[in-house]
Amino acid sequence: MNTPLPKPLLLASMLIAALPGAALAQPSAWPGAKPITLIVPYSAGGSVDFSARLVATKLGERLKQSVVIENVTGAGGAIGVAKAVNAAPDGYTLVAGPDSAIAIGKLINPAAFKFDPLKDLAPVGMLNTAPMVLVARPGLPVKDFADFVKLAKASPGKYNYATSGVGTVLQLTMELLKERTGIFVTHVPYRGGAQIATDVIGNQVDLAMLVSASAIPHVSGNRLKALGVTSAQRLDALPQVPAFGEMPGLKGFDMVSWTGIFAPAATPAPIVSRLNQELNAVLKDPEVRAKLQEQGAVPGSGSPEQLGQFVKAEYARNQKIVQAANIKE
Repeated sequence: MNTPLPKPLLLASMLIAALPGAALAQPSAWPGAKPITLIVPYSAGGSVDFSARLVATKLGERLKQSVVIENVTGAGGAIGVAKAVNAAPDGYTLVAGPDSAIAIGKLINPAAFKFDPLKDLAPVGMLNTAPMVLVARPGLPVKDFADFVKLAKASPGKYNYATSGVGTVLQLTMELLKERTGIFVTHVPYRGGAQIATDVIGNQVDLAMLVSASAIPHVSGNRLKALGVTSAQRLDALPQVPAFGEMPGLKGFDMVSWTGIFAPAATPAPIVSRLNQELNAVLKDPEVRAKLQEQGAVPGSGSPEQLGQFVKAEYARNQKIVQAANIKE
């Protein structure tokens, strides 16, 4: 004959027995009622801000939770990324991390970029990539990049190129081209890119490395000569312009501007996985893809692990370029 358990013990045993099933049945507490903040480490209106806002709207719809953009500017993106690094790792703070702030800044200005981008951030997924285009002024007597290499080698230091600043992926890309071809041209850094195209069109600067969105309208309008595209493939919008990687001596050349979505390092893996899943779904949306492509960007894809490996490879390559070219803030 079984002796009945005392009521307190019986109640406790029932609760214990019920816990595993109850835990499985309960939905995740994330995302709850708290809005998700997506930090953009630059001012509103730029390309990173545009992409982040586009994705935030759709991401919020899928998560059934508000995704709010917060522009945190300063120190070339360091302040905004640092705010994400120091945020609670609870899935409610993300950052749209561009190449310059994630894989270049610390290499040239460690005093400003005090965080370790390889350790202090959890990769979520690639937001987008954007090829760059090397353009030449109308009066430069060249028809293609091979012509320019000959011209530059005949007069080392005579010619110059513009970018939107020291330590940008634009500068690093041109410095790698210089190293691979053995030419010497002088860097002319601008504060932002708005004036660059105007000055190249006006023959005040010989060359400029521009993101595709800035270059395409001027090349298509025959205001600038395009000498090459920095990605592995030609741009659909500029099919007549060769990729550098298909040119003699530059096989495998492939550098792009990119932006990834990151969370604080200790963010739980299930949250990161869910964010990655929803981000990839958003980036497959035809409307999102069309709007990104209008900006000259290629929608991202892939897993958090793939983004992490990509960032490590970018950081290692950029470190070599920075050291070889002696780039300093």
